[in-house]
This record gives sequence, structure tokens and C-alpha cells, in this order.
Amino acid sequence: MKLRLLLTVAATFTLAAEAQAFSAKNGARVNPISGSVFEVIPRTDTSSDAIWCAASDFSRRAAGAPWNQKIYVVSGRGRSVTTGRRTAVQFTLNPTAAGVTPLQGGGLRTGFPVGDSMSVQRANSLCNVIPFFR
Repeated sequence: MKLRLLLTVAATFTLAAEAQAFSAKNGARVNPISGSVFEVIPRTDTSSDAIWCAASDFSRRAAGAPWNQKIYVVSGRGRSVTTGRRTAVQFTLNPTAAGVTPLQGGGLRTGFPVGDSMSVQRANSLCNVIPFFR
């Protein structure tokens, strides 16, 4: 009985720790949705660069992803499922687990099409982009 109680308490603390939000270096909030999907909720700067930057920061510092790991879009701009805020984008480091088919080919894409990807390193380089208009 005591062992079962201890395991239940340990599992509860593990889930609570995993469910905590991550604050990216640009101030965006990153919340886990499932074991393989997380969402970026920007504070005020809703530029694509700022969102990719936060996804990179979370992937590297919280998930421990290597620089060459790809980050995939699971769901484009929409309402946050974890906070209800107006703008959020969902990502994954494991497209198979998230049920996402990676987009093929390169080229310039706008927005956040499902399956689009960027390496952690490339997304991190967007953290240094200075927007022209604020």
C-alpha cells in the first residue's frame, strides 16, 4: 500500500514538472501539449522569427535536442490549447509520434504550414533578427 502511494505521488510530481511552462529567452511561453507536441505562445512579438526562436530555445535547453535536429510544425497559427490566448503555434521534434508528414523540398514558405521544418540551429539564428517595424 505504501509503495503504491509513493509511486502515485512520484508520478504526480513528474507530471506536474513536465506540465510546467518554459520561458524562452525572448519572453515567449512554451507549454507541452503531449509527450511529443509543444506550443509556443508569444508574449507580444508574434513574428514568425520570434516564434521559431522560442521553439528553438525550448528544443535546445528544455528538450536537449542537438543543433541539427529538425523542429516540425504540427499546427499553424491559432488559439492556444493550453492558455486560450489568441496566437500560438504547435511544434514537434518527432513528426511520426505527432502524426505529421514532413513537407518535402526547400523554398520560401510563408506562415506555418503543417509539416514545415527548420533545424534547431537555423531557428536559433532567427533570435538575432532585428525587426524593422515594431
